[in-house]
Amino acid sequence: MPASAGKDIKLSSLLKDKTIQLALSEKNKARVLSALVDLIARSGKIKDKKAFLRAILEREKLGSTGIGNGVAIPHAKSKAVKGMVVAFARSQEGVDFGALDGEKVHLFFMLASPETMIGEHLKVLARLSYLIKDKFSLLLLTKAPGKKEILKIIMDHEKIEREHEYR
Repeated sequence: MPASAGKDIKLSSLLKDKTIQLALSEKNKARVLSALVDLIARSGKIKDKKAFLRAILEREKLGSTGIGNGVAIPHAKSKAVKGMVVAFARSQEGVDFGALDGEKVHLFFMLASPETMIGEHLKVLARLSYLIKDKFSLLLLTKAPGKKEILKIIMDHEKIEREHEYR
């Protein structure tokens, strides 16, 4: 896929029912990252879970992906990834993730990309950033009772995003 096609990548096409977890029970950052990698692996797009986890941990060493407002976006590009995929997990209690604002993280989006998809990786990160800047969508993601509702919230947000782009 050419880098210019990355704009057309939808979060809803990268996030599947099997890569969503609504009741994350892990209490520390390392265990959360491991659980998210397990979730990503359910997609069938990870060739080597240990190698991908190492890539995620290396990325976290550069700086926390806990971006604030109760959200973290751990992400990595790796040879261990066959195709781009997103996972979502929610923690009711929150996890001390070293977030920029010092607050606990409740919503986690993990992005896995093949090493060669640099442009697409950045564009999906931008889409995730746009989603989490929407306080209403964040509230809905926090309260959604099921996986179908999570996917619908993201699809509805994408529809609004597309309409906004055409204005």
